[in-house]
Amino acid sequence: MATPTKKTAQRQGFKTGEHIVYPAHGVGQITAIEEQSVAGYALELLVISFEKDKMTLRVPVAKIASVGMRKLADAAAVKKALETVRGRPRVKRTMWSRRAQEYEAKINSGDLLAISEVVRDLYRSDAQPEQSYSERQLYEAALDRMAREIAAVNKCSETEAVKQIEQNLAKTPARVKSAEEEDEQEEEAA
Repeated sequence: MATPTKKTAQRQGFKTGEHIVYPAHGVGQITAIEEQSVAGYALELLVISFEKDKMTLRVPVAKIASVGMRKLADAAAVKKALETVRGRPRVKRTMWSRRAQEYEAKINSGDLLAISEVVRDLYRSDAQPEQSYSERQLYEAALDRMAREIAAVNKCSETEAVKQIEQNLAKTPARVKSAEEEDEQEEEAA
């Protein structure tokens, strides 16, 4: 068996063609591994393409760990994230600006579970009051990040992943109960 070279150890198992999660940008695909000379030093770079954002990022191999880049979640982590969105929303009674910062930090952490908590906490069904513009923006950013990773893991379209997330959001105990109450009120009115 061949021993891993220093370069493959530095790459932490990342290879060309693989989908990864870059915390600040979400799911991307490694399109190439290049070597560039910068200020007299040879740098090995991972070239990551973010198709949806039409963006290409070059990450030095030595910075992989410090930027928080990771492989896609496994099926068990996706299942746990979908269970999380079915939970009861936890909304702290702190000022919106502080909560917004916390939500933003969770979204940019790249952690699927943290992102699913933001989706759960900011989701509003049709029966609930309207969201503010900034709440809606954060919700959509979190939903987009979560859907992209689930789509990449399950090898399905982002639209299918969003449907899967929304089906799980509809199963939240409080939301199921309010839907049943609405049905009863409609029956009584009829």
